Amino acid sequence: MMIKRTYSIICMLIFAFNILNAQSFKFAHVTDTHVGGATGEEDLRRTVKDLNTLKNIDFVILSGDITEFGADHELILAKQILDSLSLPWYVVPGNHDGNWSENGANTFRRVFGGETFFFKHKGFMFLGTNSGPNMRMSPGQIPRENLVWMDSIFSANPDHNMPLIYINHYPQDSSLNNWFEALDRVKSRNVQLAFCGHGHVNKLYDWEGIPGIMGRSNLRAKNEYGGYNIVTIDQGKATYQERTVDGRYLDPWAVVTLENHHFELNKKKYPRPSYIVNDKYGSQVSVAWEFQDASDIGAGMSLYKDCIITANTSGDIFALDSKTGKKKWSFKTGGKVYSTPAAWKGVVVVGSSDHYIYGIDAETGMLRWKVKTEKAVLGSPLIHKGIAYIGGSDGVFRALDVLTGKQKWNFNGVKGYVSTLPTYYQDLLIFGSWGNGFYALNAKSGALEWEWNNGHANRMFSAAACYPVAVNNTIFVVAPDRYMTALNAKDGQVIWREKKDTIRVRESMGLSADHKYVYVKTMDGDLLGVSTKGNQMDVAWKSNLKLPYELAPSAINTNGKIVFVPSHSGLLSALNAKSGHMLWQYKISNGMVNPTLVLGNNELVCSTMDGKIVKLKF
Repeated sequence: MMIKRTYSIICMLIFAFNILNAQSFKFAHVTDTHVGGATGEEDLRRTVKDLNTLKNIDFVILSGDITEFGADHELILAKQILDSLSLPWYVVPGNHDGNWSENGANTFRRVFGGETFFFKHKGFMFLGTNSGPNMRMSPGQIPRENLVWMDSIFSANPDHNMPLIYINHYPQDSSLNNWFEALDRVKSRNVQLAFCGHGHVNKLYDWEGIPGIMGRSNLRAKNEYGGYNIVTIDQGKATYQERTVDGRYLDPWAVVTLENHHFELNKKKYPRPSYIVNDKYGSQVSVAWEFQDASDIGAGMSLYKDCIITANTSGDIFALDSKTGKKKWSFKTGGKVYSTPAAWKGVVVVGSSDHYIYGIDAETGMLRWKVKTEKAVLGSPLIHKGIAYIGGSDGVFRALDVLTGKQKWNFNGVKGYVSTLPTYYQDLLIFGSWGNGFYALNAKSGALEWEWNNGHANRMFSAAACYPVAVNNTIFVVAPDRYMTALNAKDGQVIWREKKDTIRVRESMGLSADHKYVYVKTMDGDLLGVSTKGNQMDVAWKSNLKLPYELAPSAINTNGKIVFVPSHSGLLSALNAKSGHMLWQYKISNGMVNPTLVLGNNELVCSTMDGKIVKLKF
């Protein structure tokens, strides 16, 4: 009893000391400015002008979705506007800054100087991280490299008693695939408050015992003026008060007690991802090896001899030994890589967001050649008869000699940017772009054979993430508008185009080995087979797969007997290709599963967005 009383007294003294040591101050929380959207630019200019009139604000924190699409011109414009602030300001990106980014979320770091921040102010530590997942549709995900960065920050700042305020764009719950990895880290410290944007409303949360705040969007929406929040830190409390840019303060809407929650003593268990499915199917599938990278992996993989080749968001292209999973070589580029490498006759071709396409020696990882582009190269190369076909963000689709990197031809008419793998069919190269463009190019000359547009003005509905399926003189595509479309391969004319409320397709598709079905994964977690011969959307095959709400755009693969279905939460499902019945499932991590690499009848390699690679035997 005496020990507990003494400990309580010590805790009270520490808490009182921290209150006395932490001074009163105010800062502004601005979020979801969406520069590039309808009123985003004007609303941010108004907010900056208003903030410059205030005399008692110490700094400004912007918690993501700074731009509408993460485009270069939007980011540069937002930075120009924010540079007119007379106050210090700190910024992290949101999903809009990274998911539809022509620059592969590389320009945000260049323009704003980074995608994280850490500083100390009047007795408090402030730490902000990126939210991800960059370039892929999925729940949010704090990049693996940001988690590694958090570890380094805490290692360099060993004072566990200093109050911490944590900032991310997303709520710290299952809105993020890896919310628990961030919370476990900040709960090892004296975290007293966390806040975010994303939801565009003022809202109070409890994130595993951490008081949480979501701030309103800076946009005016249906009102005459936009606004933001003023946060007052004083006497052990944080008070949130909305201010509109016409100079009005609204009544405080949230008051949070700032205290040391002593999470190190709290034994309460919070929900964590379950891996029990791996025990359930342990007799059907096993792990041959695992590899954990220190960065996110947003690319697929290719096999060359005994090398599995992939890339990460730290700009590394690297090879693993297919038998052991040990790293054999690594090549450093100057930007994040989302392009899936392809190899032919000893040369690996891959694009990078550093504005280069690389040819790398598949055996040694040494540079063989590189080609300069005007913007990032996020598309994946398709190699056919020694020619690599790849799309970039500069409006150009290129054909390059794999061995030399010499240009065969360029097509300069792409609207938006390319982030997909093209399909080769009947001497045509078929692909979509994030400008609502969809193209068929002559593989020999690069001439445009036909172009199709889905009719949307909003580029978020582009048929740009799926790998187009070509069979029976027909091109099949799915898109975020939830339509499935069948186009005539010769002229691009629509054969059928359907949207069904009961079949909410998105961007994940594939082709059965017997070419009877186009596999489509729905947002409701179903896997269906649409007939490749019908004049309408004829669902001719169904599986008994029933995933939760599902967004992952990764392609569906098969070895002829088994269909492999990726998910956005690290779960890989294997289905009988004839019956559609579940054979087994394996949960790799809680991150999005990238396109898989099938190795014959009983092996495949999978990677997840959080940098984990596994080789499975089944």
